[in-house]
Amino acid sequence: MIKKIISIEKLKKIIFKQKAKKKRVVLCHGVFDLLHVGHIYHFEEAKEHGDLVIVSVTPDKYVNKGPNRPAFNEENRLRALAALQVIDYVVLNKFPTATTIIKELKPNIYCKGKDYKFHKDDITGEIKNEINAVKKVGGKIIYTKSILFSSSGLINKFSETNLSQHKKMIEKLKRKYSFIKINKMIESFNKLKVLVVGETIIDQYVFCNALGKSGKEPMLVLRDIKTEQYLGGAAAIARHVSSFSNKITLLSMLGEKGEFLKEIKNNLPINVKFDYIKKKNSPTIIKKRFLDNISNNKVIGVYKINYEPLISNDEKLFNNKLKKLIPKHDIIIVSDYGHGLISENSSKIIYRNSKYLALNTQINAANLGYHSMRKYKNVDLLINNESEIRHEMRDIKNKTEILVKKLSSQQNIKNLVVTQGGEGAMIYNKINKKFNFCAAFAQAPLDKVGAGDAMLSIMSLCLKNGFTQELALLVGSLAGAESTKTFGNKETVSKNKILKALQHLLK
Repeated sequence: MIKKIISIEKLKKIIFKQKAKKKRVVLCHGVFDLLHVGHIYHFEEAKEHGDLVIVSVTPDKYVNKGPNRPAFNEENRLRALAALQVIDYVVLNKFPTATTIIKELKPNIYCKGKDYKFHKDDITGEIKNEINAVKKVGGKIIYTKSILFSSSGLINKFSETNLSQHKKMIEKLKRKYSFIKINKMIESFNKLKVLVVGETIIDQYVFCNALGKSGKEPMLVLRDIKTEQYLGGAAAIARHVSSFSNKITLLSMLGEKGEFLKEIKNNLPINVKFDYIKKKNSPTIIKKRFLDNISNNKVIGVYKINYEPLISNDEKLFNNKLKKLIPKHDIIIVSDYGHGLISENSSKIIYRNSKYLALNTQINAANLGYHSMRKYKNVDLLINNESEIRHEMRDIKNKTEILVKKLSSQQNIKNLVVTQGGEGAMIYNKINKKFNFCAAFAQAPLDKVGAGDAMLSIMSLCLKNGFTQELALLVGSLAGAESTKTFGNKETVSKNKILKALQHLLK
């Protein structure tokens, strides 16, 4: 059985020899997370079209079927397939899609299930790329006719990979929505005009090895291994939204000398228009975090920042831009990091003139004790974590739900979302006075930085376009979980990934 599991390089040599003997090679590709009878029928039918059946398997890091997937790791999936007599060889695909391995192996026949015959139903659009790759290597594609089963459906029904809270929520949503309906609702986001307001932050992650204590001073000495840099703050939100909406404007702030302007423009998608002011006597904000290269634990943070308020001329320029831009947009997403960009006068312009206002006001090391969300009223969506809500209400003992109701009433917040780490998130609607809860999807987060911004980005679009609180919370939670898979804001929330996750959760 183990001998069937082979590398791409060795497999290419075997295929070359088999083709020299006029043997026909058939390639099947997929995740095969839960091997079932539908797969066996598929492989048996594939065998009818050739002499050598090869199955390539998607590696764990490229499986895009939502949280807690794959249910079985790549090693177990390979071994399960290798145990089937109908399969001649099993290979782990090293690439994100099947396109490259098709070009590498050059099969005579590429076999897909009959559900892939309808190309419009393939969210990723990869089936078209696979067909082109097969044609380029002189092969052809065949769709098997065997009965369909769904690994995702079976896993959702029988497995414990989804928590019981998720199952209850998803079953309730399935009675109201089909995936096709949700897909159309999400596609409608592309018509929304979105204005993102807030500080742009340059997130730098410095990966180090700890050498130990200095020989002469009482301090830890680190060896610099590598540095990665990502767009953070409001720029990260604009990038998240860019996958869903066609027209985004980012109104932000840079330092007096405009540091990182070129990098910011180069890393913003083409559908994001960047408008900004330069803050006098200030650098462009840099948040540098030093991490242990082995454990990925953060050791220390060093911020380059001037959190003083804007001077009068800068504030006037910023407010004029707000007055000009707000009426032209359907949604205003504000992430106020408390670093001196948005004054009380600016916040009044925002909440008095916005058609739909989504807000995140973050408490951090630089603004603790000074920053408050109370300068905003009439908010359609507010997202904060539990500690930020308790800090705002100066209350450590009462239940979170009590504080949420009180703050919603005081500031006239229509939808208030509280994230609670490993416990998930809740949303309270002031109109119907109802709470909805969603358990956490991120079981082993790599980095929580930016998760709230990712959630804000997508939930604002959902609620603006008429999603129920429960469905919006599910989609937002998936976006937040997706964000925790990488450091900082290295990757944007992908519409395709969210849709794929929803598609598999709702099976």
